[in-house]
Amino acid sequence: MKHPDKLVAFALGRQRYALSLSSVERVLRAVEITPLPKAPDIVSGVINMQGQVIPVFNIRKRFGLPDKEISPDDYMIVANTSARTVSFTVEDIEEVMDCTSREIVPPEAILPEMEYVEGVVKLDDGMVFIHDLEKFLCPEEEKNWTMPSEKPDRTDDDCDILPPA
Repeated sequence: MKHPDKLVAFALGRQRYALSLSSVERVLRAVEITPLPKAPDIVSGVINMQGQVIPVFNIRKRFGLPDKEISPDDYMIVANTSARTVSFTVEDIEEVMDCTSREIVPPEAILPEMEYVEGVVKLDDGMVFIHDLEKFLCPEEEKNWTMPSEKPDRTDDDCDILPPA
């Protein structure tokens, strides 16, 4: 597996995580999240970013961390996967890190089938888990959920239209 050269490091509680810089579209201050009915539990809702409706993933829930109210001091990372643009809330953006493949420990060297983790970077002051956005939704969640903008256009044949009275 080819590992990224540059990573965007962020914090959730006291743990540090990172994403490949190439997948990050932008970082912005936290904004209000609109709840999305019938979305998987891992989806907090959606945000409107310049007219684009983007799902907000709850990565705290995915990583088994306690829920936390969003604060005006929090950030949102908007990133691209192969299937869609997504966002999630983090407490802090730490830095853009330069990394070589030699510095990244592959997840299978730590524990077989480490979900959502692409690798671990060992630093003098701790570790950074490289988050794999492509595996964030499990296959069942991915299969059962698409954003309205990803669904095919409906036709009148798809609608129950009552005849005029």
